[in-house]
Amino acid sequence: MLRRMPIFAVSTAFLLLSWGGQAAGGGRFADANSPGGAGTGLNFIVREVRVAPVRAHVGDIIKVEMIVENQGGEGAGTTTERVYANGKSVAQKLFHYDISGGTLYHETLYWDTKGMAPGQYKIRGEVFLWYDTSQFDNYLDVKRPVELVAPGAAFSGGEAGGGNAIERDPRYKPAAGSSEGGNPPAGGMTGY
Repeated sequence: MLRRMPIFAVSTAFLLLSWGGQAAGGGRFADANSPGGAGTGLNFIVREVRVAPVRAHVGDIIKVEMIVENQGGEGAGTTTERVYANGKSVAQKLFHYDISGGTLYHETLYWDTKGMAPGQYKIRGEVFLWYDTSQFDNYLDVKRPVELVAPGAAFSGGEAGGGNAIERDPRYKPAAGSSEGGNPPAGGMTGY
């Protein structure tokens, strides 16, 4: 009995190590459709983020629209899309994607600013997938911050409330006549 124990332990360790390394590395034991498997990889790109209003009072609702492209791979599933203000998640919802690459999704999230401190907030739109083939473009930061002031207070520079900001991936070229990614407002991409 004692002679069989080392042989059993060594063979068990060998099987566990070889199978574990294969599965993590996408080898022959991995499912072809699993992350890291031999299947085609998914590639989500946040192409555009629109924010309105960019001058608001605490308690107002901020609308954030994103154009997200599933540029590659095949697979259907669900992940979470988020809006961040100064690095803090302020709005999120489930993002369902289908099996065909090249699909554009027009997503809308709402940030309820109730309870936020007055100040300037940098906005990020993100659709993150752990096994995305290029995670560097799963988000887009809006250059113009949202200015929140106390209810009834005036905005800096004497401007009126409202306005919008649009940030677009420079690689994104919407089709002519497409309602997606329409022209930016007068004054440039940030709509000053």
